[in-house]
Amino acid sequence: WEVSTTFNKDVEVKDIWNASKSISNNKLTIKPANYNSTVESYGEVSFGLNVASTDLTISDYSLTINGTTYSKDDLDKAGKHVVSKPKNNNGNSNVTISKPIDVEKLKENKKPKVIKGTPFDNHGKLTVSGTKIIDKDKKTFQLKGASTHGMTWFPDFVNKDGFKTFRDDWNANIIRLAMYTDTGNDAGYCSGGNKENILNLLDKGVTAATDLGMYAIIDWHILSDGNPNTHLEEAKNFFATVTKKYKNYDNILYEICNEPNGGVSWSDVKKYAEAVIPVIRENCKDAIILVGSPTWSQDVDLAAADPIKGYDNIAYTLHFYAATHKQGLRDKAQKALDAGLCVFISEFSICDASGNGAIDYAEAESWFDFINKNSLCYTAWNIANKNETSSLIDSSCSKTSNWSTTELSDTGRYIRNKIIGD
Repeated sequence: WEVSTTFNKDVEVKDIWNASKSISNNKLTIKPANYNSTVESYGEVSFGLNVASTDLTISDYSLTINGTTYSKDDLDKAGKHVVSKPKNNNGNSNVTISKPIDVEKLKENKKPKVIKGTPFDNHGKLTVSGTKIIDKDKKTFQLKGASTHGMTWFPDFVNKDGFKTFRDDWNANIIRLAMYTDTGNDAGYCSGGNKENILNLLDKGVTAATDLGMYAIIDWHILSDGNPNTHLEEAKNFFATVTKKYKNYDNILYEICNEPNGGVSWSDVKKYAEAVIPVIRENCKDAIILVGSPTWSQDVDLAAADPIKGYDNIAYTLHFYAATHKQGLRDKAQKALDAGLCVFISEFSICDASGNGAIDYAEAESWFDFINKNSLCYTAWNIANKNETSSLIDSSCSKTSNWSTTELSDTGRYIRNKIIGD
């Protein structure tokens, strides 16, 4: 497969994932990465990129499949909301059109439910049982909440009043604390960042969540470092430090590798996990540990085929961005669930995989149908007012707590309603 897009002026690609690219003047051609060059019949492939140009107007585009090129006119005629399916036994093609979404209804201002007691008071220490997270009473419990952006970039949003707003106005019960490991500059824990300041900020977040009776994820947020083994020794030292400090905190979950990527194999990730998990278990005998998977934590099916053994309370993270990751990724998740894996959605949004772009409400609804059907736990990306679609706070709002619904982004209003539920 190959996708070509022609812009009005020269274009530059800042980042690209799940694909390779070539540029000739103002024509950008996207080709597969080495691991997604073949798409199964009626399957799908996803990729993403960030581009820059003085004029991002697209004048032409085409899609080439197995040597056959479909022009802009061909693709426009196909329609964005029509899904063709295989022919039935009568030789006729079944075509379904996605149901219309009442977007304004999805944005309605729901009132939070009145809940007596804090989440931790009511549910206590959590464990993994089969594909589910269960509480102190052995009942299935769905963790629902949000993830910070990189804490060192948006430190003001790591605060008790903000977390309390999520608890009381959103009915959220968990906060994920995203600590970037390698940012290529002095903001990352392993790339020149001030470790003492970062650990103090992390402690501020853990303390705030704990005081509010919320659950918290300490997230070793690898991304640009790709392979978690790149900073294996730093990871072991970090988790030895934080688990010793928080060994008596029964509300803490540990996410040991955010998004392995760049062609990293599951065997690479598993090897890393099997080195880090014992370090955590030295101090926290039964805390829930979240393990990522290759391809930006999408390949949970690979983990299901060769799971980590010898330890309890292990869950595996699945990340999605609804406008990019669709039924194909849900099928992977279902395959993992069918194999008995506990799947935890520790990061997601309802736009594309760049964290920006248009919201795909239809796919977001499909994802939440899947999430709620399987009682999956989730934390939405991200608690910040960055000028991008995935930020939950509107970019015009400088408040770090007590947001009205008009001060939330469209994504924020949608996610808040989903957490509150029916």
